[in-house]
Amino acid sequence: MEFKTLRNIENSFKQIRLFTFVFAILCFGVVGIVVYKSYSFAEEQRQKIYVLDNGKSLMVALSQDMSINRPVEAREHVRRFHELFFTVAPDKNAIESNVKRAFNMADQSAFNYYKDLSEKGYYNRIISGNIQQRIEIDSVVADFNNYPYAVKTYGKQFIIRSSNLTIRNLVTNCQLVNSVRSDSNPQGFTIEKFNVIENKDVETVNR
Repeated sequence: MEFKTLRNIENSFKQIRLFTFVFAILCFGVVGIVVYKSYSFAEEQRQKIYVLDNGKSLMVALSQDMSINRPVEAREHVRRFHELFFTVAPDKNAIESNVKRAFNMADQSAFNYYKDLSEKGYYNRIISGNIQQRIEIDSVVADFNNYPYAVKTYGKQFIIRSSNLTIRNLVTNCQLVNSVRSDSNPQGFTIEKFNVIENKDVETVNR
């Protein structure tokens, strides 16, 4: 009778050890699944960019390879430079403010062109004649197969006087090089060797 009791106790210990072993395996399995799922969730969240829209709503945008958007950013950089540089109001402070912002996006070649126009009295005539000038970009053609990127820009200038409106064709070329992104240069490019290759009147409309 005593021997049977000992056998029962030994069997009970074996069952306890088996149950403990199975429980430990299950715990390790659950921990492994949790870790894997957590890592997968973190990777998925890393692919999202959360954007605060005017401090109100939280929007989610998927992140992409930066090189995919580079051509779009390049064309936007060139477009914005031309808008700042060639949009002129009959106000000295407004002119200086715009060209300073444009200079942050280009090298010395843009300043040299501005200086040449200033020395010829171009901006003084704009101010004294109360002339408005704006630009519309038709297209920005860039070669992204070779670096630095060669860019040609086609647009129209509208010279607005009290008596007439002059429409002028504008064609420029330049080179784009990668630069450091900043508040004044969000696309991270610098315009080099900026040059105006065509700037001529095509139409004048009396007002």
